[in-house]
Amino acid sequence: MPSLTPYSGDLGKKNAAHLLRRITFGASINTINDFANKTATAALNDIFVDATLPDPPIDLQTGATWLNPKPVPEQNSEEYILFRYYKSWHLEQLRKSKTVAKERLTLLHHIFLPVQGTIVSQTAEIYYQNCLYRHYAYGNIKELIKKVCIDNAMLRYIDNFLNRAASPNENFARELLELYTIGKGELIAPGDYTNYTEDDIKEVAKVLSGYKIDTDFATIDTDTGVPRGYVEVNSDNQAYLHNAEMKIFSSKFNNTQIQPNELIGNYASEKAVIDELDQLIEMIFSKEETAKFLCRRLYRHFVYHKITDEIEQAIITPLAETFRTNNYELLPVLEQLLKSNHFYDADNSETIDDHIGALIKSPIDLVIGTLNFFEIELPTNIEEKYLAYTEGILKFLEDQDMNFYEPIDVAGYPPYHQKPTYNRFWISAGTIGYRYEFAALVVAGQNSSGKDIGFNLNIVDFVDNNISDPSNSNTIVAELTENMFPVEIPQERFDYFLDILNGKLSENYWKQEWNSYKNTKDQKTVKSQLENLIIAIMQSPEYQLF
Repeated sequence: MPSLTPYSGDLGKKNAAHLLRRITFGASINTINDFANKTATAALNDIFVDATLPDPPIDLQTGATWLNPKPVPEQNSEEYILFRYYKSWHLEQLRKSKTVAKERLTLLHHIFLPVQGTIVSQTAEIYYQNCLYRHYAYGNIKELIKKVCIDNAMLRYIDNFLNRAASPNENFARELLELYTIGKGELIAPGDYTNYTEDDIKEVAKVLSGYKIDTDFATIDTDTGVPRGYVEVNSDNQAYLHNAEMKIFSSKFNNTQIQPNELIGNYASEKAVIDELDQLIEMIFSKEETAKFLCRRLYRHFVYHKITDEIEQAIITPLAETFRTNNYELLPVLEQLLKSNHFYDADNSETIDDHIGALIKSPIDLVIGTLNFFEIELPTNIEEKYLAYTEGILKFLEDQDMNFYEPIDVAGYPPYHQKPTYNRFWISAGTIGYRYEFAALVVAGQNSSGKDIGFNLNIVDFVDNNISDPSNSNTIVAELTENMFPVEIPQERFDYFLDILNGKLSENYWKQEWNSYKNTKDQKTVKSQLENLIIAIMQSPEYQLF
């Protein structure tokens, strides 16, 4: 029976690696060994620590950030170049986060509440949205949704800056309900879903009318310190673009009525417009289904994509109750889930429903996780570091069909939401070759176009510094596969990798070659064999899973 009962005792290596892969971006062997000796509670206490806010990205043309508060075209690089710098900067925050979950959860908000760079086309707006997501990485999801409704990038992305009383635009109102909060549920009749109606969408759009994009970034949210959109008002403080009439919702929302709490003539005041937004979000989050919808998304992201009736009752429903009890604070729900017997496959003795090793790694998890496992250092020079991302890491992601900040639609990247395939979307005839090629490229320090990327995996040094007995080929294969694969492999697979390392010769052959390398410092033979081994391990189906 699926159970949220807390896991007892120390995690052990398998569970520690599982936790670190799912809530951070991978971990080194030493880190896995360290967390193996922690309880789930102690591990999460370490993982959910805060982190220093990062400095903003740098424009190489000026040698300084352009976010002060916005780019000056004649002084800074072109917008598309700034955007690539920003994406490189964001990925660098993921890589540097190590065992702290803040960046994983910042990215989670982008995955759940995405924008598309080529549509927004203003890098500064996307950067400030990232600041908003980082502010709420460990925070309150209800408050985050309130803020994202008037975030500049989101206002532009889903057209709500065009939503006016005289010419309603329902695009964002629809996505707010369908994708970001409560979900549609089953269709009951035309225009009538389980959780809301088409008329409810129209009423939501009325509440959300009258906001504009602040291209000067002068409107600062007092709670977060992050620039946001604003309510368009005239000199009399009348929000003349906002629909000031009574908004009446269906029985799905208990026939709730929302209207301005302050009128100036026939118009709402600026304060009243923002108050209506607060009322709207409180109404949506008062519904139990909103908590369940969000918990299903969390479950699919951190555990597994399939939610059976049993999982719904035993896991989703109590998680949703925790969410509501804690007024939609995120950490209590994540802690309950990530401490549970269910998360560690300890709630039954069956193996057919195990979650460890059941998800396909996203390109970010594959690439950043590999860098972190091998502790591969990137150049410290900012120009060379940007090159490592723009020619290396970003290209690896694009090759593997994750064009960072270019989700195909407002729902985001399909593997995170598109049923019934979900994470299996990451593997296709077009991407599998690039995923396997990545192994050889990171060893060679090149991208798929043959360009140098400024970093590579030195597998000889790694084995020398991380394997307990590098002269023993069995030990090398055992420790690499134990730490790189989510589950234990059968003997025939072990022997397959061992033959690659030994060159189908005896174990003594490897010992002799390793000892010769240690005496002469000539890496040629051991380097070739170790590279063959590590490429085979990274190209295996097992390494694509976590």
